[in-house]
Amino acid sequence: MKRRARRQEYGRPPARVSGPAAGLGPGPGGLVTVRLADGRLVEGRRVADAAGPGAAEHPTLVLARPPGVPGYRRRRRPRIPRRVRWTALVVVGAVVFRRIVAWAVLAALSGLLHLVGASVHLPHVTFGWPWSSSASSSTTLVGPLVLQKIQGIDKPALGTEAFDFMFTHSVSKSIGFLPCWYSATFAAVGHASATVDLNPGASWWKPATGHYRLRVLSQPSGRSPGEVTVTMALPLPQLPQSVHDVSVDDTLSAPVSADHSWTYPGLGCGVLIRPQFAQSVLYAQAQQEAFTQATTVKGVTGPLIAAAEKEAGIIIDGNFVTPALNALDYRVTKFAIRWVAPSTTSH
Repeated sequence: MKRRARRQEYGRPPARVSGPAAGLGPGPGGLVTVRLADGRLVEGRRVADAAGPGAAEHPTLVLARPPGVPGYRRRRRPRIPRRVRWTALVVVGAVVFRRIVAWAVLAALSGLLHLVGASVHLPHVTFGWPWSSSASSSTTLVGPLVLQKIQGIDKPALGTEAFDFMFTHSVSKSIGFLPCWYSATFAAVGHASATVDLNPGASWWKPATGHYRLRVLSQPSGRSPGEVTVTMALPLPQLPQSVHDVSVDDTLSAPVSADHSWTYPGLGCGVLIRPQFAQSVLYAQAQQEAFTQATTVKGVTGPLIAAAEKEAGIIIDGNFVTPALNALDYRVTKFAIRWVAPSTTSH
């Protein structure tokens, strides 16, 4: 049994010829021109020529069809899904900008923890671009970033205090020649608030005013955070401006003494005087007295101002300055607020 050469397939089986290849002789280099069934002419090598000298000639031809010739099937590369490509792009971006991503995540988490009142120590990550060093970015951004946080405060600080006071309500009416009067003294509890404007305006924070100073004592190094000091100036707390800024606790108010004429509580005198002791009348007088106490009596105004200053410090330092600096890998070694009289403020 004669040996047959293995066929090489390029889209279609090779042509088979019998005899001297349908009358077409060998071409240069041992190639044989063969006409296929569809009328095309192709060139191939005889198996005997491919096997070398002395091999038996066989009419089977091996046809070579290079890429680009009709009938050649080119193998397609597998297509990568768009979702996979976008995922790879996001992963590469996160790796390149990993320091910025970590800083943003920790800053948001720190703000959330302070909002809910949780005290958790988070790792320190400095903000910085991949092509810049952490030292240059921190010295450039730490001051303006903290000031930007402070300028975002949109609510004032309120220092609310409760205080005791007494007031007397008297009514005098006459029925003919008979005197008719009634007087009662009440003990009451008032509530008032002093207000601190935490953001007096953009002009207040101009560098020339000196109302905001942040000093970098040391840069972050390894696991050791940097150190800064922050000093600010704010307008003095403002005491209540009208009687509507104070309130009286009715549940804790009660009469402590009373006096009246010998005709009271006779029918005629009682009808004239008793409506003058209605709750609305007493509350209005008590509210006016509480307003006077909260604006003139040092024993009341002092605690109000101190409470407002304390609340302002807690809001600015605890909710804005310290979290922003901790996110930049800095520790606040000193935070102070000095209070400026309203006459020296500039807007």
